[in-house]
Amino acid sequence: MLPDRAGVVITGGGNGIGRAIAHRLVAAGARIVVNDLDADAAARVANEVGGFAVPGDAASEEGVRALVGAAREHLGAIDVFFANAGIARGDAAATEDDFEASWQVNVMAHVRAARALLPDWLERGEGRFVATASAAGLLMMLGSAPYTLSKHAAVAHAEWLSATYRHRGIVVQALCPQGVRTAMLDDTGPAGDVTLKDTAITPEEVAETVYAAIGDDRFLILPHAEVADYVRAKAADPDRWLGGMNRLQQRVEDLRPDF
Repeated sequence: MLPDRAGVVITGGGNGIGRAIAHRLVAAGARIVVNDLDADAAARVANEVGGFAVPGDAASEEGVRALVGAAREHLGAIDVFFANAGIARGDAAATEDDFEASWQVNVMAHVRAARALLPDWLERGEGRFVATASAAGLLMMLGSAPYTLSKHAAVAHAEWLSATYRHRGIVVQALCPQGVRTAMLDDTGPAGDVTLKDTAITPEEVAETVYAAIGDDRFLILPHAEVADYVRAKAADPDRWLGGMNRLQQRVEDLRPDF
């Protein structure tokens, strides 16, 4: 459950899912620190929810240290950390830079945040780490190897944290939505048109699912319930599942032959 007047940090909180989570948790009585690389966006959302803006890079070691330090100074203690910042980079011709940027933001930001948070949480015997991954971290995202690989790693890191620390009071959860009506979805191109847009939901719907999941501590937070069925199908018959994904890839190429 969410502690009374919980101290919550949300990275990538200036827009989309992060902004919606900030609004939902403030309605439940939380105190919010909003982080975003876009300082104006962070300040805007902080103003909307009566929170505190700490803009900056939530992926670099220096940026994580600064964020955690400023958040602790403002909140007194961090009860919940949403590692929500993420990027979608690279298509079929992804570059080294695309892979490196995806790794740093989608994976190492989580690793560095957990490293900074765990000593205090273990001493207190409580803390909650919510990693925004993606259904792509359980399945895949056609059209972007960097996104698919980095989101799988984000889920794996969350799994490792949960298995390692749950008996010591640390709750770890992985948020894995499919399409969400944000700017990132708009940038997915033909792959998103084929696989995501028809079932896309609002950030506010994601935030409601997140709030419910905080109440029962479930590891996988699936705003699209059908993702669980897809994961079971993938595990039961990988070749059949990959054949289906390849057929979707062919539909993408029909929309854009050079994809």
